[in-house]
Amino acid sequence: MALKLCQGPACHTYTTKDRLKGPAGSKTFQTRRRSSMYYGKGNFCSTICYNDWAETFIDNAVDHFGRLTEPKHLTEDNAWQKRYDWNSNHETHYVYVNGITNEQRPLTEDQFRDSNYTLNTGE
Repeated sequence: MALKLCQGPACHTYTTKDRLKGPAGSKTFQTRRRSSMYYGKGNFCSTICYNDWAETFIDNAVDHFGRLTEPKHLTEDNAWQKRYDWNSNHETHYVYVNGITNEQRPLTEDQFRDSNYTLNTGE
C-alpha cells in the first residue's frame, strides 16, 4: 500500500515525535506519511491540518467549484430523503420521507443502499 502525504500546508511545522525524521544529527520535522488518513476524505492526518488547509484555501476552492450567488430552495419536489428505523422486533424499515409534507413511501433495502436510486414521482 502506498503511503500518502498529509495535505495540511503547515503539517511539517507541528513538532511531534512522529514527524521528526532523518539520520542522527540532521533530523527535520516532515509532513506526515501514512497509509490511511482519516480526515477530509482521506487527505489530512488530523483536524488541525484539515482546518489549516481550509483556512488557507477555502475561498479559492469555493470560487473554483462555484460560489452560490442566490439561495437554494427546498421544495416539495426536491425534499425527499432516504431514511430508516428499527422497530422493537429488530426489523429495519426503509422509507423515502418528504421533508416538507412528511409523506412517506416505502423502499426496499436494495433501493435504500443504491446511491443512484431516486424516487419516481410520476413526473
